[in-house]
Amino acid sequence: MIPVRCFSCGKVISSSYEEFKTRAEAGEDKGRVLDDLGITRYCCRRMILSHIEMVDVIAPYQ
Repeated sequence: MIPVRCFSCGKVISSSYEEFKTRAEAGEDKGRVLDDLGITRYCCRRMILSHIEMVDVIAPYQ
């Protein structure tokens, strides 16, 4: 689960993550996708680019 807001600036970023993920997996340039989504601050870009989905890994151990 991606955080709702950027830890540094507080901008809402979770609403853009699904579209970013789909377009990046389709082979589009990640930087261009982030630009198209309006995520221009480096702190917000860091939040999306460095996110790792751990829910599927941790869920079986509950």
